[in-house]
Amino acid sequence: MSLHRSLRIDTAGTQQRSVLKRIERMKDLMQKGLWVQDQKVVGLPKTRIVKLKARKAAKAKVDPAAAGAATPEAKQEEKAA
Repeated sequence: MSLHRSLRIDTAGTQQRSVLKRIERMKDLMQKGLWVQDQKVVGLPKTRIVKLKARKAAKAKVDPAAAGAATPEAKQEEKAA
């Protein structure tokens, strides 16, 4: 049986969440070494969420001398010489 299209989860339109669940905060504290085994799970300290922005790729700079040598006219001139 298939899932109705209104119930599907679209991951393309999701945004980064600003609030973590309790288990996610506990895992984050464990990774940072701030979790104590006997610590209560209620009243956990806040954890910072790092938001990443996608950078646009920088355009590659083309050497004008190398670009001129790659043209068909330049290749014909090399053959004639």
